[in-house]
Amino acid sequence: MLDSLTTEGRNPAAEAIDCLDSRGLVRLMNAEDSRISEAVGLESESIARAIEIITRQLRHGGRLVYLGAGTSGRLGVLDASECPPTFNTPPGQIVGLIAGGATALTRSVEGAEDHPRLAVADLQALGLTGTDVLVGIATSGRTPYVLSGVEYARSLGTATIGVSCNAGSTLAKQADLAITVVVGPEVISGSTRLKAGTATKMVLNMLTTGTMVLLGKTYGDLMVDLKATNQKLVARSRRIVAALTQLSEPDAERVLQTCNGEVKTAIVVQRRSVTPDVARELLQKAQGQLRRALEASIDQVPAPAEVGASIGPQITTSSLRPPADSLVLGLEGGGTKTRVWLALRDVRGEAAILGESLAGSSNPQVVGYDRALVEFDTAVAAVFVAANLPRQRVAAACIAGAGLDRDDARVRILEWSRICGLAEKVEVVDDGLPILMAGTPAGAGLAVISGTGSIVIGQNLAGERVRSGGWGPLLGDEGSGYRIAIEGLSAVLRAQDGRGQQTILTERFLGQLSLNSPPELIPLIYGSGMDRSALAQLSRTVDLAAEEGDPVACQILQAAAGQLAEMVQAAAAQLQWKSGIPLALSGGVLVNSRLLQAELLAAVRRAGVNMTGQTLVHEARLGVIELARRSSRLKDEG
Repeated sequence: MLDSLTTEGRNPAAEAIDCLDSRGLVRLMNAEDSRISEAVGLESESIARAIEIITRQLRHGGRLVYLGAGTSGRLGVLDASECPPTFNTPPGQIVGLIAGGATALTRSVEGAEDHPRLAVADLQALGLTGTDVLVGIATSGRTPYVLSGVEYARSLGTATIGVSCNAGSTLAKQADLAITVVVGPEVISGSTRLKAGTATKMVLNMLTTGTMVLLGKTYGDLMVDLKATNQKLVARSRRIVAALTQLSEPDAERVLQTCNGEVKTAIVVQRRSVTPDVARELLQKAQGQLRRALEASIDQVPAPAEVGASIGPQITTSSLRPPADSLVLGLEGGGTKTRVWLALRDVRGEAAILGESLAGSSNPQVVGYDRALVEFDTAVAAVFVAANLPRQRVAAACIAGAGLDRDDARVRILEWSRICGLAEKVEVVDDGLPILMAGTPAGAGLAVISGTGSIVIGQNLAGERVRSGGWGPLLGDEGSGYRIAIEGLSAVLRAQDGRGQQTILTERFLGQLSLNSPPELIPLIYGSGMDRSALAQLSRTVDLAAEEGDPVACQILQAAAGQLAEMVQAAAAQLQWKSGIPLALSGGVLVNSRLLQAELLAAVRRAGVNMTGQTLVHEARLGVIELARRSSRLKDEG
């Protein structure tokens, strides 16, 4: 098992490392290290999701707990120990646990990582609960100490994140969310303190820094919540206050002294001309976010949105306190995340959105119905917090998600909404309908969606709906990111056999996946457990190669566009649409590929479909809210 791990493999570039002089050694190691940033970048979506999870748990009183052995454990302890002086985190909010305890920080404790019961004991001693989040760190992805800790945490309902450097590891499969940075073999075989250790340190830096920024620990790039525990930090505190208040450093020092050295408090005191107590109250109402405390009115400081929100112009709910029958909820559940928006029913556009929240996957086919409903409920509770309103039964709600329009799914979702008192009127729809509402006049036309999967959803002015495609990865998903990636990988293997055209995709895929030759794709794809979503991300490589003019990549995109156009033609025929039909283009693959968009529209025209216009829909926010508003109007009319 161990010799099958990428991190334990032989590095061809280092086979004669013992023959190199010092300069050759430096050049070799530097060349290998240059690949680390790219490998970390490929996991950016998972890292961002982890930041959102950690922020949510910390905001609700939980803790971030790192768990690791050896180098991985030391990196976790290091990151945790740097948070109090840098971000003034409360004692015990971020904790690092290492197999073998404190002794293992400075010298190896033999065999500690091989005793799974030690992890359970360490976590029990810490008093781990379901409000915490556990980050298991194991380069190999198979360390017994870490795996046991993750398993115990999940039994408590604790959110778990796995950080490893080998694709398809046990840790990646066991944790709720996997961050897998594949950096390839080390220059010294198995010495994972090198590239793997550097990659892990980069990921942990992002997790805590990203979390602290979202929690309001910074103002721009300034550490405004630092704890001045030494002369360097005292001087930095003084410089930050001076820079943000236009005071001289001696005057900044005097303000700091009146505020017990609290940087944010001192800035608010000076900028808002208030007492330290009032400044602290303003910061508390703004949940610690200095920018909001400085910009809001003294009487009405809006609470920041829940993690992941991207809220436009907002109505200050603390002053309006709108009644429940003037509110609607839009819920969008997906395989990766759940988004919920609270809006005013009679106001349109961004200004109507009072709050937005984010939670984990609520696709029942991915996480099961029980977990899906927990995520829905978590996000609904959070959106009222974001809007600074008590949770209440609103006028109407629309719940959209893949496959939710099936009878079995609809019944379970509606039962949950009834029990929790979600809304007077609840509509449950497929995830394509909000795209139509957001991207076509009155929601009539065709929504062409190409992300991990693909589907075309149509609706005419009479409200009759049709679909084409969307049959999943085994039976359909033509023109999707998953299919594009599979076609690209297949083209590389055909070229390897000599039965296909040579393509730059070979070089690009091997470099992206840290492989040395095309045959190594086989154990990675079949043996690593790469899921459909991870494979679909490789479609971007095909798109970039096509932009460079690679004939094979261009042919793959043209074929994908043709398949999507066939779905458009079929859906238009089912609707018997006589005049020009509007298109809404959506999905991560389609909206981010100008080539695929152009090829699709050309293929649709060749198929004889008369289009009146096309709209790119980056998210379904306004569409799902509009569906909720429509439900509220139907309720009134009924």
